[in-house]
Order: sequence, then C-alpha cells, then structure tokens
Amino acid sequence: MKQNITILGSTGSIGVSTLDVVARHPDKFSIFALTAAVQVDALLAQCQRFSPRYAVMSSPAHAQQLREKARALGLGLEVLQGPAALDQVASDSEVTTVMASIVGAAGLSSCLAAARSGKRLLLANKEALVVGAEVFLAAVRDGGATLLPIDSEHSAIFQSLPEDASCWDARIEKIILTSSGGPFRQRAINSLSTATPDEACAHPNWQMGRKISVDSATMMNKALEVIEAHYLFGVAPEKIEVVIHPQSIIHSMVQYRDTSVVAQLGTPDMRVPIAYGLGWPARIDSGAQALDFRTLSAMTFESIDSLEHPQRFPGLWLSWQALRAIPGTTAVLNAANEVGVDAFLNGRIRFDQIHQLNLETLSVFSPPAPNRLEDVLFIDEQARRTAMNLCQRWCA
Repeated sequence: MKQNITILGSTGSIGVSTLDVVARHPDKFSIFALTAAVQVDALLAQCQRFSPRYAVMSSPAHAQQLREKARALGLGLEVLQGPAALDQVASDSEVTTVMASIVGAAGLSSCLAAARSGKRLLLANKEALVVGAEVFLAAVRDGGATLLPIDSEHSAIFQSLPEDASCWDARIEKIILTSSGGPFRQRAINSLSTATPDEACAHPNWQMGRKISVDSATMMNKALEVIEAHYLFGVAPEKIEVVIHPQSIIHSMVQYRDTSVVAQLGTPDMRVPIAYGLGWPARIDSGAQALDFRTLSAMTFESIDSLEHPQRFPGLWLSWQALRAIPGTTAVLNAANEVGVDAFLNGRIRFDQIHQLNLETLSVFSPPAPNRLEDVLFIDEQARRTAMNLCQRWCA
C-alpha cells in the first residue's frame, strides 16, 4: 500500500530532500499536500512535478499568487492558506504520513494535528518537543501516532536502540549525541563577537537553512537536541552526553549497561534518516553516497568539558539547566533563541549576544504550567515579547 504524504515545509532543505527520496520510489509514495511559507515559485515547481491535491501558503497574498500561476499552467491544484490549512492537510483521513519540517514553534499546531490523527509522523521539527513536549507526547499517545525522529542524531539513536522500548531503561547506560562543532570550532574565542551571519552559516559538513546553521555555530542546536532526546527516549538529562566529532560520520551512539556502544554511521546526508523514516521498519534506497572505509579519513573526538568549550559554546549548558527547571522553561529558551538568531541574521545584535539574550530572557520570564496548546502558545508569545524587548533595549 502506498504511503500518501503531506510535507509540511516542502521548500526547505528537509522538504527538498524528502521529495528526492520520494521520487526514487514512485511505487511506494504519493504526495497529498505540499506547504511553504513564501516561496511561491519553488512550491509551484514542486507541484508541477509531484501533482499534490493541495498546496498551502502562509498568507492569502502568497496563496493567490500560487493559485493564479497554477491556473495558468492548467494544474488541478487546490490552494489553501494559513495555519488552519496546515492542520487540515496534516490530519486529512487520506494522509498516512506527515513530514513535519516547518522550522520553529510555527510548526507545532500542525504537528499536533498529525499526532491526534494517528499518522506516521516524521519529526524534523525539534521544537514540537522542545516547546510543547507534554502536550505533544500526549497527542501522540492518545492519537495512536507512530513517531519517528528525522534529525540525524535522533534517528541514529533510534536505529541504535532495541526495538522493544520497554527494555530501554534497564539496558541503556547513556545516550551520546555527536556534534561537528560547527564553523567556529577552532576560531579564536575573542573574535566571535565580530562573526558575521555568512561566516556563521558556512557549516563545514551540512547544507542547512540559515537559522539552524547559526544554531550549529552557537551549538544551540545541540542544546535543543539534548532536550529532544530526553523526551523522545525517556532518558534522564544526566544520562545524555555530547561529544564533538568534526567529521560527522558517527551521527550518535548508545552506550549500554555492559559498556558496549552501538553507533550509526553514514555520510552527512539528510536523505539517509529521511529514507529510514519513510521506509521504517524496512530499509529503502536514499540516494546518498555510501561510506568507503578504504578512503575514510581519521575520525576524531573532543570533550565538551575541555577548558575552552564552555566559553566557546556557553548555550549548550542551558539545555540541562532548562530540563531541571519548571515545565515550560525549554519553550522559553527556544523562543528567546529564535528571536536572537533572527536579530543576529538581520544585523541587530552581535553573534555573542545571542547567548546573552537567551540567558537574560530565562532569568526574567517565569512560564506558567503548559497543560494545553493554548498554554504553550502563550508561553512562546510572551517569551518572544520579552526577548524582543530586551533586544530593542540593547539596540537602542
């Protein structure tokens, strides 16, 4: 039986890679809906190739542009707009699989809609867990959804764990997340204040969007992944470690009680975890290049506890602090970071001020308990407002 797929965020890097894998298996997958924020022409080209029933744009103006262009090409395409439309195409009864790759808290509602509808949910939006873990995981449980992680690190962990989740706690000693260290791993610490957006986005191994590229440069992406791993796999924060592995060949590891370590290796290509999620429990062709151990360079590792790393990547330690704080604190951290990264990319604050903004927002905003989606959205909105006010004060 073919999987009928909705891709939330199809014009981003994850969405494009997903469509590449789908195109390799026309007998296994069909596209039900594609969505984008503002990239009308990119979404139109995808619709021409994959013939979805629905396309969703973020605003009425962008939807109208797409509608007119699709009509001129004779495409039988229904164009929708706005958050409610995202929820609709994520939960439609004809959809079997949802790729959730909308960046940031904006993707939370549609993730919840897919979870409540019992879909195979391929989670590339880590904020669903970082921002609304309690609400989101309840929706997954109550809706009977199948949750499969797509982040390369969490996919690697999932592939390294026993199939029987009931034995995880008894067998696992710790989870080890690997990090490339990003573009500033060896840059002089005292020069980071002058780092430019283009420098921060020049990742040595991965091709990613600008927001997540900056997160890699600050290592806030790894902080969010620590939080995500805690909720995905039910592992205590103190049993999650991070090690720097510049080559990005080992994507993450699980150490068992007998000290054995199981790792997942592969080329740094997001089509690998995407293909695993689409094909699970089977394995399907991803289109990625295979590792050639005869030509592979040496693999090296660095401890994040070395004297310079707490100064180079101060944001990483906020993950463990946020997990030990009151519920909702991880949502505050995520919101502040999104505001900070946006301000940096637009030249309003320095690179090193992203961490300062995160830290100060956490210190001045205490979130209420997140019991419903409305609570989560309130925390996100108020934390953003707090961070933006702080940012404006700095820029004044």
